[in-house]
Amino acid sequence: MSASVESGVSAEEQVCSWGFRKVYTWEDHGDDYYKPHTHSTLTTHLILTGTLTIKYPEDDPNKMEMFGPGSRIDVPAGKVHEVWVGRKGCKYVIGE
Repeated sequence: MSASVESGVSAEEQVCSWGFRKVYTWEDHGDDYYKPHTHSTLTTHLILTGTLTIKYPEDDPNKMEMFGPGSRIDVPAGKVHEVWVGRKGCKYVIGE
């Protein structure tokens, strides 16, 4: 899903406007990896720079999808997912 940031609105303000109460900017180093995990609530990730690749191993263990700047990734509560960060890192806004 693509979600451009509206002119004059910060990326964090944009994510807040989607109804998320806890919003913050996060930055991962290149080639970081998050083993399969879940979150207790719906989370969204609005990518500002770099890339990340996500896999839902319980749905299709062979399918991986890469996202870049402007992409919005929503991960449902309790959904097992695994994440690889691109070589140049990734900066994104998280909404919980």
